[in-house]
Amino acid sequence: MSLTDKAISRIRELIQLGELPPGAKLPPEQQLAADLGLSRNLTREAVKALVVARVLEIRRGDGTYVTSLEPELLLEGLGAAVELLQGDTVLELTEVRRLFEPVATGLAASRISADELDEVHQHLEAMRAARDDVELLNQHDAAFHRAVIAATGNSTLATLMEGISGRTLRARVWRGLVDDNAASRTLAEHEAIYAALAAGDPALATATALVHVNTTDAWLREHLEHGDAVPAGVVGNA
Repeated sequence: MSLTDKAISRIRELIQLGELPPGAKLPPEQQLAADLGLSRNLTREAVKALVVARVLEIRRGDGTYVTSLEPELLLEGLGAAVELLQGDTVLELTEVRRLFEPVATGLAASRISADELDEVHQHLEAMRAARDDVELLNQHDAAFHRAVIAATGNSTLATLMEGISGRTLRARVWRGLVDDNAASRTLAEHEAIYAALAAGDPALATATALVHVNTTDAWLREHLEHGDAVPAGVVGNA
């Protein structure tokens, strides 16, 4: 571990122990360095790294503060990291989605409110209206799933799912562009998910979501196994 990494760990430890809780202002750099037993340069580098990680924030003319440490803030960089993955790792992403999304959809079925269900229905209606516009259809597709996951009330889960959805969304766009029947199948699968949510049936919601994710996963695997050219940004190479 480098000296900078050790400095980062020391500051993180103060946060984890509650000595620097969310929203707390850090001592001036000289005092913080003395408290940590580190040089000012090391302390400065550690603070910079934690600012990038959204653990700390610098308020110009005021000082450095611990952020809210909310999951949507700390996990914000997940999507950007996912975009850099290369090659067949896109299949690993769909595998992660297959593990998370059906269970999350089942959880949503047990918690969804009338207003949240109405929002999901609105996105479903928008998908129906956009069935001949692949990119617009997929935008509403993403919004549909975002609304479903939000209904779980679990912000950590919602942030994780949002982080892995960028690449799988583009995979669905590509699928729609080359498969004329994709829109009809996609709509049918989403209608089944909505019906399960409306029925408040967690088991059925889990099953319908699993069918939907498996359809995309199977399609993508088949094309990759046949060596089909994949546009840049879908699996990282053309």
